[in-house]
Amino acid sequence: MLELRHLQSLTALAEAGNLTRAGQRVSLSQSALSHQIRGLETHYGIELFERKTSPIRWTRAGERLLSLAYDAQRLVRDAERDLSRLGQGVAGTLRIAVECHSCFDWLMPAMDLLREGWPDVEMDLVSGFHPDPVGLLDENRADLVIVTSAKRRKGIEHHPLFEYDMPALLSLDHPLLRKSHLTARDFERETLITYPIPDTRMDLFRQVLEPAGIEPKERRTTELTVAILQLVKSNRGLAALPRWAVQAYLDRSYVAERPIGAKGLRASLHAATTREGGSQAFMKEFISTVRRTAESQFDGIRLL
Repeated sequence: MLELRHLQSLTALAEAGNLTRAGQRVSLSQSALSHQIRGLETHYGIELFERKTSPIRWTRAGERLLSLAYDAQRLVRDAERDLSRLGQGVAGTLRIAVECHSCFDWLMPAMDLLREGWPDVEMDLVSGFHPDPVGLLDENRADLVIVTSAKRRKGIEHHPLFEYDMPALLSLDHPLLRKSHLTARDFERETLITYPIPDTRMDLFRQVLEPAGIEPKERRTTELTVAILQLVKSNRGLAALPRWAVQAYLDRSYVAERPIGAKGLRASLHAATTREGGSQAFMKEFISTVRRTAESQFDGIRLL
C-alpha cells in the first residue's frame, strides 16, 4: 500500500501546512490529496494527524510515517544523484550571477551542499553589476542567473525558486509606525534607500510605486544591506528588503517594519539557465538544493 507518492504527499503537507498548498506542490487537488491520505489511514487503521488544527498536529503514527518520508526522499535524492553522475559524468562548471544583492544568506549554504555531492563541479560567482544579467547566459559568461522576474526570452528557461515577504523598514520612532501598513502614497514624501539597481528590477517599484504613479521625494543608494539598515535606523529614509535578509535585525528591534499594502508585498526569485544548461544533472540538483535550503532556513518562504 505504501508508495513513494504517499511519502511525498506527507512531506508536502508538513511543509505547506494545509491540504490546499500541499496539493499544489504534488500536483493534486485538495480533495484528491485528502482522499489519498484517507486511503492510507483506512488501510492501516490509524489517523495521521488531527483534523482542524493549525498548525497541523501529527499523531504518533503520522510522525513515524513523516520520519520515514524524509529518510526515503533523502535516499532517493542520493541515488538519483549517483545515477546522474554515472550517466552524465561528475565534472562541470557552474558560474552563478546574482541579480539580488541580499541572496548570499541562502546561496552560499546551497553551494556548500552541492560541493559535497559534486566535488568535481567547478563553482564560481560572477561579480559586478550587470545591466542585463540574463544576457550573461547568451554570452556564455554565466551558467545560472538568480532573477526577480521571469521574463520570456528565446533559449532561456526559468526555474521557479520561492516567494517571500518584503516589508517596509523604518526607524523605531518613525511617524508612519502609527499606520497598520504603508501605501504607495506614504513613500512620496520620504527618502527611499535602495541598492544601486534599476527601478525595473525592484519589486517595490514594479508592483507598488509605478502602478500608482508615485516617485519618492529623494533617493539614496548603497550596495551593503547593513549600510541600508544603518541609514534607516538613523532616520535617513525608508527601505524595502526581503524579510529573510533582515530578520535578525528585526528580532532585536534594530529597525521596525510595516507591511507594504494591506496584504503585504510578496516578491519571488527564479533561476534562469539555457535549455542545455538546465538539463545538466548537477544544475537540477543545485536548483532543488536552493529551494530546500531557503525553505529550511527562513520563515515566510513559500516554494513556487
